[in-house]
Amino acid sequence: MATQKMLTFVSTPRETPEKRPAIERSEDFHEIYREFADAKAAEQASRCSQCGVPYCQSHCPLHNNIPDWLRLTAEGRLEEAYRVSQATNTFPEICGRICPQDRLCEGNCVIEQSGHGTVTIGSIEKYITDTAWEMGWVRPAAPVMERSETVGIIGAGPGGLAAADMLRRQGFQVTIYDRYDRAGGLLTYGIPGFKLEKDVVLRRNKWLADSGVEFVLNCNVGEDVSFDAIRGRHDAVLIATGVYKTRDLNLDNADAGGVVRAIDYLTASNKVDFGDEVPDYDDGELNARGKRVIVIGGGDTAMDCVRTAIRQGAQSVKCLYRRDRANMPGSQREVQNAEEEGVEFVWMSAPGSFVGHVTGVAMQAQEADVDGLPQIAPQIANVRVQKMRLGAPDVTGRQAPELIEGADYDEPADLVIKALGFEPEDLPKLWGVDGLEVTRWGTIKANFQTHQTSLPGVFAVGDIVRGASLVVWAIRDGREAAESIAGYLTGEARVAAE
Repeated sequence: MATQKMLTFVSTPRETPEKRPAIERSEDFHEIYREFADAKAAEQASRCSQCGVPYCQSHCPLHNNIPDWLRLTAEGRLEEAYRVSQATNTFPEICGRICPQDRLCEGNCVIEQSGHGTVTIGSIEKYITDTAWEMGWVRPAAPVMERSETVGIIGAGPGGLAAADMLRRQGFQVTIYDRYDRAGGLLTYGIPGFKLEKDVVLRRNKWLADSGVEFVLNCNVGEDVSFDAIRGRHDAVLIATGVYKTRDLNLDNADAGGVVRAIDYLTASNKVDFGDEVPDYDDGELNARGKRVIVIGGGDTAMDCVRTAIRQGAQSVKCLYRRDRANMPGSQREVQNAEEEGVEFVWMSAPGSFVGHVTGVAMQAQEADVDGLPQIAPQIANVRVQKMRLGAPDVTGRQAPELIEGADYDEPADLVIKALGFEPEDLPKLWGVDGLEVTRWGTIKANFQTHQTSLPGVFAVGDIVRGASLVVWAIRDGREAAESIAGYLTGEARVAAE
């Protein structure tokens, strides 16, 4: 009987949840996709072919048991579907919203390869877990036995939160330290609400607190508390800080007024969405309203910035990317959404310099110059755009962009947002830690199986080890590290392969 509900991909076309019209959604920060109805989720789940080798599962970093929870959804057994989903994924409702399914599970769906259109895995995953929350099936973790060992986790992003969840389920005492006033890391302050509404993150944070996880917020390690103090307070420590240092451009007038970092811009927007007071937003520095905005970069962070600027009421929004559409690292789905909302992509283009002008206020300050005081930076006026072409492949195998001489032109701009990716902060120096080894890229050196660092009892996960990567990989790292930490504390440590 169960199999009759599956394999309907031949007769049932692929459908995604309805998208709110661009003119409507570009006015607010609510999520752009409407919810599946029960019948539609079951119908779309029934398109799964239940193939013998599920590439969707093998290409998911968490190896979620996707075929099983699709079958359970098709059969109307939603609570069981949720249990199967939750067994391998700490935050299925978040992954269902922000994972690049087109590059992972859905992009490797067998029926997609045969021309029938992929199963809408991400939308169904979101639907299952949202339903579980509504129905009260998501209950705080209740360890069978409380343990005395304590674990300190530095960083309340997805890697740290995933580890905290797994450790609490086993009864360990867990404390998370984070520099921000709300937990979630980039889930809270980096990703805009139109992709991940903040109630979804806050709800999961509350669930962790109700499960017994202690949060110490507004705590900057190295300033408010030393790393050595955290080590002394806990039996094991997990570093899950992520990477927040912005890659920069070595250009003329790089520090001009109106040239800002993506992380600052997105954080300010999300804080405003929370109702917080943000002076840099109120005075216009981190606000795109009425401005000609240029975003530099082609990743998912750049897509977040251009779509945020549209919602803030920018006069125009252009995205400069030095390669073509086919070679950009960001999600093609996000590019399409951005174009629908009015963003213009300027492919094969890169900034050559920032052209500034001295404002009236700055001019007065310059005229009243006092010896020894720094000169005031000019205000951005134009971005000198260099046109590129794709040449021979670089070391990554991608065609390297080459400058086309004499093809420069000036693009007017009032706000330039640098979305060039992130690099690790120098944690050993910031924290004053001896013996914490880092790689030549500045990331923490940790065993990729056990996540153990060079310091005994100290583990590390997520972007601070991998470099800037996906949320789903941080979740996987956190869950794996929790297993290693539990083994370390109980004397049953995992042994890494040579």
